[in-house]
Amino acid sequence: MGFTRSAGRMDQSILLIDDDPAILRALGTYLERSGYQVFTEASGEAALDRYQQYTPEVVLLDLQLPGMSGFEVLERLKQQKAAVIVLTGHGDVETAVQAMQLGAENFLTKPVELPHLLLSVDRVRDKVRMLRGVGMLLARTNPDVDLESLGASPQMKEIARQIELLAASDDTTALITGESGTGKGYIARMIHAVSNRAREPFVDVNCGSLDATFLNSELFGAEKETGQDGGETNPGLFELADRGTVLLDSIGDLTPELQPKLLGVLESKSFRRVGGTREISVNVRLIAATSANLAEAVEAGTFRDDLFYRLNVLPIHLPPVRERTQEDRLALLERLLAELWKGAPGTQPGFETMALDRLVAYGWPGNVREMRNVLERALILGHGRSQIGVEHLPVEIRRNVVTMKSKYEVLSLKDVERRQIALALRHHNGNRTHTARDLGISRATLIKKIKTYDLDG
Repeated sequence: MGFTRSAGRMDQSILLIDDDPAILRALGTYLERSGYQVFTEASGEAALDRYQQYTPEVVLLDLQLPGMSGFEVLERLKQQKAAVIVLTGHGDVETAVQAMQLGAENFLTKPVELPHLLLSVDRVRDKVRMLRGVGMLLARTNPDVDLESLGASPQMKEIARQIELLAASDDTTALITGESGTGKGYIARMIHAVSNRAREPFVDVNCGSLDATFLNSELFGAEKETGQDGGETNPGLFELADRGTVLLDSIGDLTPELQPKLLGVLESKSFRRVGGTREISVNVRLIAATSANLAEAVEAGTFRDDLFYRLNVLPIHLPPVRERTQEDRLALLERLLAELWKGAPGTQPGFETMALDRLVAYGWPGNVREMRNVLERALILGHGRSQIGVEHLPVEIRRNVVTMKSKYEVLSLKDVERRQIALALRHHNGNRTHTARDLGISRATLIKKIKTYDLDG
């Protein structure tokens, strides 16, 4: 079967599952005219594949299907957190109760009045959107997944936009690239935290730190041979992360013998444990990260091209800290300081102006990892102080005056003012009244400067 418009994931979409072509045609035409993108399938097996491919907002399921039963399809769909409306000609109470117990959102009997059907579909769609919106809102209010903390430059805003796209498409694989220490793991956790998988496990595996044999059993699990301790099994990380996210860090180090097995998991969502014969199905989103150039590895023959293309669906490249704007570095310093100070008593310390200038101007060859270590050291040395001073910084940063003058443009007064306003706004979570009071200006003046410096976003 097919769908009535061009392929692709849409905000208003529905999957119809019924073995009667006349019903598919009639309901599909009606819902399409009502503004929905409609996918249609006549069997449960094909419908499950279609749902996994496009993840429509609503599923309309007939319980009387050839092959796989409607109840089995319903159960499998609910495992993927689908919103399902059951449609059947057998409208007895027992069937309705069983369907609702399996997680159906609603229960409609044939023949169904089309306006009533549309009303039910719209309500379920609205519920799905509300739940997704609440999930995104919760993520945005959590400082660990604050997209604005990435920075204000067009480059970092584009990364934030890519994270939102991946959050809305939580089956899509992602490939995060960048130098060592640029925060690839942080971005992977952020993608997980703003997606519908946020309440499920997040598993982080470093492919470069384990030998091939151990990594194989670690990822996919292992079964002991019959007769040894009763056939004991050890589930792998893919099983433990079911419905959640797996981050494979240093994916470029994945050995050639494991690459086809990983490709098989991505394509079939199933695998066998080491020493096992049974296929195990999982629903995980895979995020890969690497500081290596995988395209070059493909050309060199050390990395499979089909696996690379499967991973490289929506790539995110993190620039090194030295290539980020001063404003982005400031946002990064603030975020790291807040993370390090989390849970500590008292008020979070700030930066003395001279110390902040040194930190913003420094080249950070070790990227985010080096920055975190420097701030942690400064907090220890400046224990009890309200501000981090130059004396709390490593010597290479303290002596960065010449480097700062020769490699970085001196800030103008307007740049300084813009930076201070942005800093105060972020400190007060956008509250303009409190920000104006701290800056010693009127609220009207603050609003005017916000517009002048384009700080609304």
